[in-house]
Amino acid sequence: MIPRRTFLQQAAAASALALASTAAFAANRKPNIVYIVADDAGYGDIGCYGQDKFATPNIDRLAEEGLKFTDHYAGSTVCAPSRCVLMTGRHTGRCYIRGNREHQPIGQEPIPADTVTVADLLQEAGYATGAFGKWGLGYPDSTGDPLNQGFDAFFGHYCQRNAHRYYQHFMFHHNERIPLDGDTYTHHLIMSHALEFIRENQDRPFFCFLPVKIPHAAMEAPERYIAPFRERFAEFEDVVGTYAGEESRNPIAAFAGMMTVLDESVGQVLDLLEALGIDEDTIVMFSSDNGPHREGGHDPDFFNSNGPLRGYKRDLHEGGIRVPMLARWPGRIEGDTVTNHISGFQDILPTFCELAGASPPEDIDGLSFVPTLLDEPERQAEHEYLYWEFYERDGKRAARKGRWKAVQEDMHEGPGPVQLYDLDADIGEENDLANEHPEVVEEMLAVFDDAHTPSELWEFGAA
Repeated sequence: MIPRRTFLQQAAAASALALASTAAFAANRKPNIVYIVADDAGYGDIGCYGQDKFATPNIDRLAEEGLKFTDHYAGSTVCAPSRCVLMTGRHTGRCYIRGNREHQPIGQEPIPADTVTVADLLQEAGYATGAFGKWGLGYPDSTGDPLNQGFDAFFGHYCQRNAHRYYQHFMFHHNERIPLDGDTYTHHLIMSHALEFIRENQDRPFFCFLPVKIPHAAMEAPERYIAPFRERFAEFEDVVGTYAGEESRNPIAAFAGMMTVLDESVGQVLDLLEALGIDEDTIVMFSSDNGPHREGGHDPDFFNSNGPLRGYKRDLHEGGIRVPMLARWPGRIEGDTVTNHISGFQDILPTFCELAGASPPEDIDGLSFVPTLLDEPERQAEHEYLYWEFYERDGKRAARKGRWKAVQEDMHEGPGPVQLYDLDADIGEENDLANEHPEVVEEMLAVFDDAHTPSELWEFGAA
């Protein structure tokens, strides 16, 4: 592997050439990039994907004025590995972080010092880079600290445990611990810092990464957001959800209130870009890090949070990994359009590199979907397959190859039989066709073998 700094020097030298050769951006300023990642929002939790129990007009605006993806996938079915795929462009058969692994007293397993992240590459291409929200890829001052992985600025939570409550007694600004009063809704602090970062960098290209905490895991929001839903969902007023020892009365109303807060925040970003006169210079994207959770009293079945999909967070069926994905770029992305291009978090790094005129590493699994954004299908490369492996519970792995989806569970004790689904005909993965198509099962087993690279940290059978 090329050393990280050597690669970054080569990438910086190549970025001008890459920019000049990219016809779509040759004569223009490099676009600003705002990438918003919700935490455990399901495929059906957004209005334009079918949610009808609460409204998300600002998020829906991204679809109305941009592009909606129907077949976009998170990097994993839980937080840390999904973010590792996002940052590195490598799927969970090859990336360093393949599960949630805690470090005490605060933080998760850090990505190594020689990791090349999308933030590194954009920073080398001249971008201001800021991350605001939940990190999950290393503790303060570790090799995985966002300030050591390409970000100029950070505000939020290093540790996923801390991120799952919304009224906290501390957060981090850069890597300095900031005391809080315990009465401030921390999502609003995250948004305040992100908006200020955009203001401060309006005259240069910037990458604003917003891995917000909503809607995981405690069902908490200021009462003014919850109150309208207490009336709408009054039958749940006697229901109490509990997370980390804290209780939430009517968690159904609270979840709807939280999603209202998130939607309001997306509107704040769009309004600010317009007010600064940089709306047409900025691509805004929205997604989620995995499928819907079932914690703190949240009921994803009530909200149809996974839409037509089977499964939830920690599953490798579609409901655990297929996520919303929206992209808006006025004047560049045609509004009210839909694509079924199969893509995933590993594609974010090469996509952002192409937008920025930077050169991605060769040893990644992602493919730029800029041609899809710009409605140039003749240029769009397609994946041979997408792949996931997951080590919690009984262990499982999955792959998608065109219309076919294979899932194999009980990997720690088994492996279990391969389940095979035709997603074109059966998006809900209700009909296992493994017995009818043994030749496809063999193809998918070959994919499993091809995609997996052994790891000292992650082994099936070691749970």
